[in-house]
Amino acid sequence: MLIYSAGLRVGEVVKLMIEDIDRERKLIRIKEAKGRKDRYTLLSDSILQVLRSYFKEYRPQKWLFPGAKQGRHISTRTVQAIFEQAKTKAGIKKDVSVHSLRHSLATHLLESGVDLRYIQELLGHKSSKTTEVYTHVSRKSLGLIKSPLDTLLGEGGGIGDGED
Repeated sequence: MLIYSAGLRVGEVVKLMIEDIDRERKLIRIKEAKGRKDRYTLLSDSILQVLRSYFKEYRPQKWLFPGAKQGRHISTRTVQAIFEQAKTKAGIKKDVSVHSLRHSLATHLLESGVDLRYIQELLGHKSSKTTEVYTHVSRKSLGLIKSPLDTLLGEGGGIGDGED
Protein backbone atom coordinates (compact mmCIF):
# COMPACT_ATOMS: atom_id res chain seq x y z
CA MET A 1 0.00 0.00 0.00
CA LEU A 2 2.78 2.40 0.92
CA ILE A 3 4.73 1.80 -2.29
CA TYR A 4 1.63 2.47 -4.42
CA SER A 5 0.28 5.43 -2.46
CA ALA A 6 3.61 7.28 -2.40
CA GLY A 7 5.10 6.10 -5.70
CA LEU A 8 8.16 4.66 -3.98
CA ARG A 9 10.90 2.55 -5.45
CA VAL A 10 11.51 -0.72 -3.58
CA GLY A 11 14.97 0.53 -2.59
CA GLU A 12 13.38 3.64 -1.07
CA VAL A 13 10.67 1.93 0.97
CA VAL A 14 13.14 -0.41 2.68
CA LYS A 15 15.32 2.51 3.83
CA LEU A 16 12.50 4.57 5.35
CA MET A 17 13.09 5.59 8.92
CA ILE A 18 10.40 6.56 11.39
CA GLU A 19 11.66 10.16 11.29
CA ASP A 20 10.94 10.28 7.53
CA ILE A 21 7.19 10.20 8.16
CA ASP A 22 5.89 13.76 8.56
CA ARG A 23 2.39 13.29 9.96
CA GLU A 24 1.72 17.02 10.29
CA ARG A 25 2.44 17.95 6.67
CA LYS A 26 1.39 14.52 5.37
CA LEU A 27 4.66 13.98 3.55
CA ILE A 28 7.28 11.27 3.37
CA ARG A 29 10.92 12.28 3.05
CA ILE A 30 13.00 10.09 0.79
CA LYS A 31 16.64 10.59 1.72
CA GLU A 32 19.25 10.17 -0.98
CA ALA A 33 16.85 8.83 -3.55
CA LYS A 34 18.03 7.99 -7.05
CA GLY A 35 20.60 10.61 -8.04
CA ARG A 36 21.54 11.12 -4.37
CA LYS A 37 18.87 13.81 -3.97
CA ASP A 38 16.31 14.07 -1.19
CA ARG A 39 12.66 14.47 -2.16
CA TYR A 40 9.23 14.50 -0.57
CA THR A 41 6.25 12.47 -1.65
CA LEU A 42 2.65 11.92 -0.55
CA LEU A 43 1.54 10.50 2.77
CA SER A 44 -2.09 9.57 2.23
CA ASP A 45 -4.67 9.66 5.01
CA SER A 46 -5.31 5.93 4.48
CA ILE A 47 -1.63 5.07 4.87
CA LEU A 48 -1.35 7.30 7.92
CA GLN A 49 -4.09 5.26 9.61
CA VAL A 50 -2.44 1.97 8.61
CA LEU A 51 0.91 3.23 9.93
CA ARG A 52 -0.65 4.22 13.27
CA SER A 53 -1.93 0.66 13.72
CA TYR A 54 1.41 -0.73 12.56
CA PHE A 55 3.33 1.45 15.08
CA LYS A 56 1.06 0.34 17.93
CA GLU A 57 1.49 -3.33 17.13
CA TYR A 58 5.15 -3.57 16.08
CA ARG A 59 6.75 -0.53 17.75
CA PRO A 60 9.61 -0.05 15.28
CA GLN A 61 12.56 1.87 16.72
CA LYS A 62 14.69 3.23 13.88
CA TRP A 63 13.72 1.69 10.57
CA LEU A 64 10.08 1.78 9.52
CA PHE A 65 10.49 -1.83 8.39
CA PRO A 66 13.26 -3.45 10.46
CA GLY A 67 15.01 -6.50 9.08
CA ALA A 68 15.77 -9.83 10.68
CA LYS A 69 19.27 -8.68 11.66
CA GLN A 70 19.44 -6.28 14.60
CA GLY A 71 19.82 -2.65 13.50
CA ARG A 72 19.21 -3.38 9.80
CA HIS A 73 16.25 -2.60 7.55
CA ILE A 74 14.22 -5.14 5.60
CA SER A 75 15.80 -6.20 2.30
CA THR A 76 14.51 -5.41 -1.18
CA ARG A 77 14.40 -9.16 -1.83
CA THR A 78 12.06 -9.62 1.16
CA VAL A 79 9.72 -6.91 -0.18
CA GLN A 80 9.71 -8.60 -3.59
CA ALA A 81 8.94 -11.97 -1.99
CA ILE A 82 6.06 -10.46 0.03
CA PHE A 83 4.71 -8.91 -3.16
CA GLU A 84 4.86 -12.25 -4.98
CA GLN A 85 3.02 -13.97 -2.10
CA ALA A 86 0.31 -11.28 -2.12
CA LYS A 87 0.00 -11.55 -5.91
CA THR A 88 -0.44 -15.33 -5.68
CA LYS A 89 -2.93 -15.03 -2.82
CA ALA A 90 -4.96 -12.50 -4.84
CA GLY A 91 -4.94 -14.82 -7.87
CA ILE A 92 -3.13 -12.31 -10.09
CA LYS A 93 -1.60 -14.10 -13.06
CA LYS A 94 -0.34 -11.01 -14.89
CA ASP A 95 3.43 -10.51 -15.00
CA VAL A 96 3.76 -7.56 -12.60
CA SER A 97 6.42 -6.54 -10.11
CA VAL A 98 6.69 -4.26 -7.10
CA HIS A 99 7.74 -1.51 -9.52
CA SER A 100 4.37 -1.91 -11.29
CA LEU A 101 2.78 -0.25 -8.25
CA ARG A 102 4.81 2.89 -8.98
CA HIS A 103 3.71 2.79 -12.64
CA SER A 104 0.11 2.36 -11.52
CA LEU A 105 0.23 5.40 -9.25
CA ALA A 106 1.66 7.56 -12.03
CA THR A 107 -0.98 6.33 -14.47
CA HIS A 108 -3.83 6.85 -11.99
CA LEU A 109 -2.62 10.36 -11.14
CA LEU A 110 -2.45 11.23 -14.84
CA GLU A 111 -5.93 9.80 -15.45
CA SER A 112 -7.32 11.86 -12.58
CA GLY A 113 -5.92 15.05 -14.12
CA VAL A 114 -2.74 15.65 -12.09
CA ASP A 115 -0.21 17.68 -14.07
CA LEU A 116 2.77 15.71 -15.38
CA ARG A 117 5.20 18.12 -13.67
CA TYR A 118 3.76 17.31 -10.22
CA ILE A 119 4.01 13.60 -10.97
CA GLN A 120 7.62 14.11 -12.06
CA GLU A 121 8.37 15.79 -8.72
CA LEU A 122 6.60 13.11 -6.65
CA LEU A 123 8.41 10.30 -8.41
CA GLY A 124 11.76 12.06 -8.23
CA HIS A 125 12.45 12.09 -11.94
CA LYS A 126 15.21 14.40 -13.08
CA SER A 127 13.89 14.54 -16.64
CA SER A 128 10.28 14.98 -17.76
CA LYS A 129 11.07 12.43 -20.49
CA THR A 130 11.31 9.74 -17.81
CA THR A 131 7.88 10.65 -16.45
CA GLU A 132 6.37 10.68 -19.94
CA VAL A 133 6.92 6.91 -20.06
CA TYR A 134 3.90 6.69 -17.74
CA THR A 135 1.64 8.45 -20.22
CA HIS A 136 0.52 5.25 -21.93
CA VAL A 137 -3.06 6.52 -22.08
CA SER A 138 -5.85 3.99 -22.23
CA ARG A 139 -8.58 4.27 -24.85
CA LYS A 140 -11.10 4.36 -22.01
CA SER A 141 -9.49 7.55 -20.71
CA LEU A 142 -9.45 9.10 -24.17
CA GLY A 143 -13.22 8.61 -24.39
CA LEU A 144 -13.70 10.56 -21.17
CA ILE A 145 -12.00 13.71 -22.46
CA LYS A 146 -14.49 16.47 -23.06
CA SER A 147 -13.90 18.85 -25.92
CA PRO A 148 -13.63 22.50 -24.89
CA LEU A 149 -16.13 23.24 -27.67
CA ASP A 150 -18.77 21.20 -25.84
CA THR A 151 -18.10 23.25 -22.73
CA LEU A 152 -18.37 26.51 -24.66
CA LEU A 153 -21.61 25.47 -26.35
CA GLY A 154 -23.07 24.04 -23.16
CA GLU A 155 -23.17 20.34 -24.10
CA GLY A 156 -25.78 19.70 -26.74
CA GLY A 157 -26.96 23.28 -26.82
CA GLY A 158 -25.84 23.74 -30.37
CA ILE A 159 -26.32 22.66 -33.97
CA GLY A 160 -28.62 19.76 -34.78
CA ASP A 161 -30.33 19.32 -31.42
CA GLY A 162 -33.69 20.61 -32.63
CA GLU A 163 -33.44 23.87 -30.74
CA ASP A 164 -31.95 26.11 -33.43
